[in-house]
Amino acid sequence: MTSRSVLDLAPVVPVVVVEDAADAVPLARALVAGGLPAIEVTLRTPAALDAIRAIAAEVPDAVVGAGTVISAQNVRDAVDAGSRFLVSPGWTDALLDAMRASGVPFLPGVSTTSEVVALLERGVTEMKFFPAEAAGGTAYLKSLGGPLPQARFCPTGGITPASAPSYLALKNVGCVGGSWMLPADAVAAKDWARVESLARTAAGLKDTSAQV
Repeated sequence: MTSRSVLDLAPVVPVVVVEDAADAVPLARALVAGGLPAIEVTLRTPAALDAIRAIAAEVPDAVVGAGTVISAQNVRDAVDAGSRFLVSPGWTDALLDAMRASGVPFLPGVSTTSEVVALLERGVTEMKFFPAEAAGGTAYLKSLGGPLPQARFCPTGGITPASAPSYLALKNVGCVGGSWMLPADAVAAKDWARVESLARTAAGLKDTSAQV
């Protein structure tokens, strides 16, 4: 991991579900070529850890991380495979301890004000906001910015190319997570040129108005 925060590597972090580990390297190369170096491989499939290993070994410009981290064993397995950051959909004290002990950056998931305050109390200021749309979207995050300006977020869950700029306009949002640059039909067809094109568009997402 570089000295930069995961939240500052790119405006969008692709959330990747890998069914076939053989797709991992060409997929990652397409995302990196499109300008999205931070890649979250979710631990939802049997191929996930092999995918992380392959990307870590063969795509040096990628910053590969593990998503859907929900246990201390997930943390150990992900780091052993080469994950350079960890993302969880939620957190417990035990999971937070394991992520902190891993030595790599992590984004614990939150969806309530109390969860944010509890993490701030433990010295954690960077978090995943999930499920973003279902949990209140941009209005909720903007409301958190007043009393809790020290917290920064990567919202994930239901975000689209159309809604991403409104999230990125918020002062307390560093990046968003999404999978729209990885349509299932493109991955199935191994159309990596299309993935690269969609990634390039996502990497260029910038809000045209002032941050709010």
